[in-house]
Amino acid sequence: MTTPPTPPATAQTSVPSQPERRRWWHSILAPAGPIPLPRPPAPPVPSTVTFRHDVPQPILIPAKGDAFDFRLHAVYTWTAQNMVYEELRLRAERYVAWAGGIVRERAVDLSRQYDPHRSRELERALNDRLAGQRWPREGTQPYFWVQVRVSPDERVRERLRPYWEERIKLECDHELQKIRAQQADDLTRRWCAVLQSLEDDPVTAHAARLTGEQFAEVFRRYVQERRETVPDLVELLREAVRGHGDLGMGPSEYTEAWDAAIRTYERRHGLSERAN
Repeated sequence: MTTPPTPPATAQTSVPSQPERRRWWHSILAPAGPIPLPRPPAPPVPSTVTFRHDVPQPILIPAKGDAFDFRLHAVYTWTAQNMVYEELRLRAERYVAWAGGIVRERAVDLSRQYDPHRSRELERALNDRLAGQRWPREGTQPYFWVQVRVSPDERVRERLRPYWEERIKLECDHELQKIRAQQADDLTRRWCAVLQSLEDDPVTAHAARLTGEQFAEVFRRYVQERRETVPDLVELLREAVRGHGDLGMGPSEYTEAWDAAIRTYERRHGLSERAN
C-alpha cells in the first residue's frame, strides 16, 4: 500500500495588524516639520486720506490803523495719497507753525483794509481769497486747504457791547409796538362791527346797560353822533336842490352835486366800504 505524496509546503505571507497600518499611513502623510501658520493680510492703505485740524491758538493780524488786531482762527484740511491716517496727523501737527505763517502772509495786506469792528466783512473777503488754494504748490505731500473765522479784538468787543445792547432794546420796543398796534386795530374793528350791528336794533340802548356802564356810555355817544350827521346831510341836499332851481345849474352840475351828497352820506355812515 503506497503512501500518498505529501503536498508541497506553501509560502505564508504575514498581514500587518490594524495599528501597524495606521502608523504606516501616518509616516507617509505626516509632514517633516511643524506646519507654519498663514500670516494675516496687511491692512490696505487708502489711496487718499484726510485730516481736519482746528487750531485752538488764533493768528493775530493787524486791523486798519494798526491799533487793534483781528483774531484769525484757522481750520486746516490736510490731504495725502497712500499714507495712513496716523502718519498724516503727526505730520500735520508738526507743520502747524509753517501753515500759520502762510495764512498770515496772505491775510495781513487784506486785513489792514478793514476797520477793527468789521471782522465779519474781513472773514468773507479772506475766505474768498483762500478758496481753491492749497500748499505746498509743488505737489509735495501732505498738502492743505484752509478756512478761517475772524473775531475782533477784545477791546473792540467791549466797545461794541453798548451799541448792540441799545440796538437790541430798540428792535424789541419796535416789535412790541407793532404787536400793540395790531391788537388795537383788531379790537377796533371788532367793536366797530358790534356797534354797527346794534345801532338799528330798538332794544340795544337798554341791552347795552346790561354789559357795563362804560360800554353803555360809549354806545350812547356813538348813536348820538351818528344822528347829528343827518341834519348836515339834509342841509347839503337842500343846497343842491336850490342850486339847481334858483342858480340855473345845468344837468351835469346838478348830477355832480347829488353825487357828492351821496358819497358824503356813505362815508359818514360807513357805507362806502360795504359797497366796494
